[in-house]
Amino acid sequence: QVRLLESGGGSVQVGGSLRLSCVASGYTVSSCSMAWFRQAPGKERDGVAHIARGGYTTYADSVKGRFTISQDYANNTLYLQMNSLKPEDTAMYVCAADSRDIYCYVGSLLKSKYFNYWGQGTQVAVSS
Repeated sequence: QVRLLESGGGSVQVGGSLRLSCVASGYTVSSCSMAWFRQAPGKERDGVAHIARGGYTTYADSVKGRFTISQDYANNTLYLQMNSLKPEDTAMYVCAADSRDIYCYVGSLLKSKYFNYWGQGTQVAVSS
């Protein structure tokens, strides 16, 4: 059974930083595609950052240059380093993973349909 457990969310002021973690069990983070999504109240879930097998990364335009997605193979963990946070970054951040070979090496997968495993999320609140 695959389980993705996020942590690291919290409240921060504009310009601050947070690092989100997603610990995987029943799934090897290096095996295929993973991503971070976020959903603000009343809005659709949006892809934030994606990492394909082999390390190719893609970011939503709204977070380019501020967020970095990475993996720690030893700890089987996915990270999202978030810097220069803005109020519009406030949302529930959710970790996602996929195991379908057809998607493992494909980049720019920032849509929900490309992922078959989901975590419960961690809340991020940015105040001015």
